[in-house]
Amino acid sequence: MMKKTYYYDLSIKEIDKIKQLDYKPSILLHSCCAPCSSFPLEFLYPYFNITIYYNNSNIYPLEEYTIRMEEQVRYVQQFNELHNTNVQIIVTNYDEENYHKLLEPLKDEPECGKRCHLCYKLRMEEAYQYAHNNHFDYFCTIMTISRQKSSIVMNQIGQELEQKYPNTKYFYSDFKKKDGLLRRNALVKEYNLYNQTYCGCRYSIRDK
Repeated sequence: MMKKTYYYDLSIKEIDKIKQLDYKPSILLHSCCAPCSSFPLEFLYPYFNITIYYNNSNIYPLEEYTIRMEEQVRYVQQFNELHNTNVQIIVTNYDEENYHKLLEPLKDEPECGKRCHLCYKLRMEEAYQYAHNNHFDYFCTIMTISRQKSSIVMNQIGQELEQKYPNTKYFYSDFKKKDGLLRRNALVKEYNLYNQTYCGCRYSIRDK
């Protein structure tokens, strides 16, 4: 098992390798919301051609999902204008009803427990499969920026998915390290981003 404190170092080592290339590799970046994508985009864009994959049918209700999705699109547009780059965004179909059925057997699990781990894996695997099928060089999730989410859990899921989809390399991360979380919070204020008060699913509303 890799130690949590090593993930940031792994990301820097991988970037050092990428700097030696004569091109920018492609990366599919799984995103859950604009605030949490803010610093990861800033961290990654000098080294990658980024496409965001926004697949968040866990978010309840539809009105909340729509706010978060539209805010993600708005932020990417602003980011591209500011940095003269071309981050793309893919928004998948919203299907909270069927997604809820997958989580319901674990409805009594506490927040950050087995239900949440399943939720992370479902969304990350869908995104990773897309990256694999569409020949992306790397895959990464922004969710390691969150204080409420374990970077150990996220990176272990990523490591497992890389073994399943070996044509796309997993990019290890711990975006909250080295003041990443502080930078995220500063960017939220700077861009007046909608900052939700619960993770997303109907159970996280119940437990917040």
